[in-house]
Amino acid sequence: QVQLVESGGGLVQAGGSLRLSCAASGRTFFNYAMGWFRQAPGREREFVAAITWSGGETYYADSVKGRFTISRDNTEKRVYLQMNSLKPEDTAIYYCAAKYYTGNNYYRRIEEYDYWGQGTQVTVSS
Repeated sequence: QVQLVESGGGLVQAGGSLRLSCAASGRTFFNYAMGWFRQAPGREREFVAAITWSGGETYYADSVKGRFTISRDNTEKRVYLQMNSLKPEDTAIYYCAAKYYTGNNYYRRIEEYDYWGQGTQVTVSS
């Protein structure tokens, strides 16, 4: 099993920044691609960003390209989401997820992820 714990959420004004962190434990972190998803009240969970197990490739939702950056530190078993130029529509619960290596490129698909954190709230005021 893999355990994931998110941190770094909070309240920020529009235009501000937050850095989310996800700490992993259990099964080796190195073999997992990592993703960030978010869910706002009354909305379905949506893809935000993903990074391959090696950190060599990243993927982003169109809505966050140029503003958010995903990164990982396999030595520390952590994945980060740097969020800049935040907008009120970014308000949501943000979830960290782990996808065991299968050789596919389906990083945007919720059903491809094996483990999920409990989420951290991000609120952006106008």
